[in-house]
Amino acid sequence: MRYLNIAMDLELFLDILNIDSTSGKEAVLADYLAERLSAERNRVVMSDVGDGTKNLFVAWGDPKIVFCTHLDTVPPYIAPSFDGEIMSGRGSCDAKGQIFAMYEACKVLESRGYEGFGLLLLAGEETGSFGAKAFREHYPGAEWVVVGEPTDNCMASASKGTKSFEVTFEGRSFHSGYPQYGLSAVEMFNDFVNALRSIVFPLDPILGDTTWNIGKLVSDNPQNILSDRLTCRVYFRTTFESDEMVCNVMKNIAGENARLRFGRRKVQDGSDIVAKDVAQWQKMMSVKPFGGDTPTKYEILDGFPSKPVAFGSDAPQLTNFRRKILCGPGSILVAHRPEEHISLADLETAIENYVRIYETLVNFKN
Repeated sequence: MRYLNIAMDLELFLDILNIDSTSGKEAVLADYLAERLSAERNRVVMSDVGDGTKNLFVAWGDPKIVFCTHLDTVPPYIAPSFDGEIMSGRGSCDAKGQIFAMYEACKVLESRGYEGFGLLLLAGEETGSFGAKAFREHYPGAEWVVVGEPTDNCMASASKGTKSFEVTFEGRSFHSGYPQYGLSAVEMFNDFVNALRSIVFPLDPILGDTTWNIGKLVSDNPQNILSDRLTCRVYFRTTFESDEMVCNVMKNIAGENARLRFGRRKVQDGSDIVAKDVAQWQKMMSVKPFGGDTPTKYEILDGFPSKPVAFGSDAPQLTNFRRKILCGPGSILVAHRPEEHISLADLETAIENYVRIYETLVNFKN
């Protein structure tokens, strides 16, 4: 089938989308692609990452420029559909659309007699980039990596960092009719959220606001008993201005000797003063950091549109590549959503972009 000026193997794209590769299951897609691409006489290398997951590296000659994206998708799996112009389904833009566009670009490059490029498909991007971390330990790297994420076919000038923390509150269970005798972990969690909202993080001139989200929230208490334990994850999107501050806030917010103080307290004459003591919720709180990425700047080539992005990727973890480009088809505004989709026109633009990026980089002087 031909769409505009590029022949695209849409059956391959549908085959990829029909495989459930939600995080933890991406090895099935890696195995399928290894067999499919090996049959086309490319040099294919599989590497185990752990927990049954695998990275896949396809090489045309000795790669100096590597196209890279990820195999896994967020849950739940959503089967694909196609109306002739728009491909829908889980991973259609994040990141199976990237896989498809990059591979199609590699075929174009091969047809033009080029070599010295590769296609790297990594496990576990959505769950901590563990595939990228494993890859950098065993591969010497190259000068350039082009990472595919849904950027509306713009080159990302910079991306926000990520920082993840597990937060636990230890309460004291009691009959909910007599809450004065217990200590609710849920109420302490609410106090923590309000305190976090009161912190003003600096506005970054490039990446804008610092944002955070709470997930994996668990408190298993019955409705008529105060919660004695609550756990959650707090996930920050950090900027160049705030990355260090976020780490310091979470380091100093919890425990008997917490250095941060929040709220106000009454004194005997009825007036308010700024609280000087560690709050109860802080004393009953513990924080475990899970790491993340730092905000990152990327290479921008002349002739390509560019913009900053607020999401993370494998790119910061690929430290064995000296120079990095972040660019791909599709919109982040539909990624991770039930209506995830991508247009064929966007895919065609991406293929043309990747070919042009390669042809620019092979002659790049700097």
